[in-house]
Amino acid sequence: MPQDFDVIIIGSGAGGGAVAYTLADTGKKILILEQGTFLPRETRNWDPAFIFGKDGYKADEHWEGPDGETIDPIVYYNVGGNTKMYGALLHRQRPQDFLEQRHKGGISPAWPVGYDEYEPYYMMAEHVMKVHGNRGEDLTEGWASGPFPFKAFPHERRIQEVADKLAGMGLHPHHSNLALNRDIDEPWRRPCIACGTCDPFPCMLHAKSDAETALVRPALQHDNVTLWTGSRVEKLIEEGGKITRVELVRDGQPMSLSADLVVVSCGAIQTAALLLRSGVANSSGQVGRNFTKHNQSGISAMDYDNPNPTVFQKTMSVHDFYDGSPEHPYPLGTVQLTGKAHWTRIMGDYADQGVTEERAREIQRYAVDFWFTSEDLPDPRNRVEWTDKGIKFNYRPNNRESHYELMDYFRDNYLRPQGFTDFMRSTKGLAFTWHQAGTAQFGTDPRTSVLDLNCKAWDVDNLYVVDASFQPSQGATNPTLTIIANAIRVSEHLRKDWFNEGGVSLEDYPLSDGYMADIAEANILAPTYVAGDDDSWGA
Repeated sequence: MPQDFDVIIIGSGAGGGAVAYTLADTGKKILILEQGTFLPRETRNWDPAFIFGKDGYKADEHWEGPDGETIDPIVYYNVGGNTKMYGALLHRQRPQDFLEQRHKGGISPAWPVGYDEYEPYYMMAEHVMKVHGNRGEDLTEGWASGPFPFKAFPHERRIQEVADKLAGMGLHPHHSNLALNRDIDEPWRRPCIACGTCDPFPCMLHAKSDAETALVRPALQHDNVTLWTGSRVEKLIEEGGKITRVELVRDGQPMSLSADLVVVSCGAIQTAALLLRSGVANSSGQVGRNFTKHNQSGISAMDYDNPNPTVFQKTMSVHDFYDGSPEHPYPLGTVQLTGKAHWTRIMGDYADQGVTEERAREIQRYAVDFWFTSEDLPDPRNRVEWTDKGIKFNYRPNNRESHYELMDYFRDNYLRPQGFTDFMRSTKGLAFTWHQAGTAQFGTDPRTSVLDLNCKAWDVDNLYVVDASFQPSQGATNPTLTIIANAIRVSEHLRKDWFNEGGVSLEDYPLSDGYMADIAEANILAPTYVAGDDDSWGA
């Protein structure tokens, strides 16, 4: 019986977008399903009061927490997924992240596939995402088969001062690896204007390499690739070891579709929920387990003798403590800068500390904003469940002690000595699931893993998972580049083993392609624009 499509991709974020991009030239009939719509292109994209306000562009989503409390997660359901709002800092995982690591709080497991196998796909991912950086500055980085596609963003004056002082104290601050469409030497050639509304705003200019602009839109230039927005997948139907139907609701209407291949990329939480409510791919009992999301905290550091007028701040990272310090014989994590925090964001970040608007404005004027990321460890008790009420999010933080040690150590030994005297800090809670991973791990044993090494479900012949669900661990780096690299790796397997097509190479991910939102038109089936209704209009 003929199928409706050759490939159905559920989710248009980093993983799903990379699969669509990599398979687009095969000529196969590909459908991307996205439950959200295009994020509107409007002045509110750059309005801090809206972005950091009660609503912003956040999804109307509610989960049950581990103690029965209601969690209102900060998640975004749009074409491009959570990458529409991300900070566009794309580090590779370190080679040691693929090996077993002993942390103060326990063990981070080894991966069944090592860094060397991922390296060429990291190169392709860096190219398609237009990543900026300087090889050799970061002492913890793995080997690379070529340079970054674009040179690093330079530091503005105040950040250069901080970087110089850190270097004078023996550290190795490096330029952050940013996925933005900018020509540093001739900035008029590309759309990025290095503005103060990048992290965590959507880009009104489509100059941020998010999954929509860098992956989905280029894929849609191919006549065989189609995107349906407003299409929420409710259930996968398995018969005879294959997914035979994808049941969804599109613009309020129930539908049922079939495809030779089904690729799930809903994010680690929603992917687990879909598999659980479908009752598929879970003979191991591992679906939803081992959820990780990183330990993440921020410090606003003030030196009242030195205001910080920086516009584009997210240019510096410090990885000297990735594997520990002389006083800490275990991994600590990464330090990076965030975008320059607007006072409205500061009031939200420190709301529990009684920050007034006057104080928030003072912090904005003087602060350099640091972000700390440490690994949390996979634990089968940290899991996503599906109940008659929806998602139950059973997550309790672990490995926090070393995370706090990193913050204290960096503050006391490297910030205070260079003149910072006042600090505000906050650690992100359950609602912050930006770096979600681990709920459908890949492995070599179907009894203990959900996916095989190609990220195919052990139990189902035509079901693949390509978001961060597959990851056994995620080190302490931002996960998006690893998601894209793995999705390209899986897509090459699909090209060869399913479609008898050739593999992929760096030339398939060019730097010169136009990738503004205007380049794709015909294959987007979205609601018709209604005058005055911004939410109906594609960006």
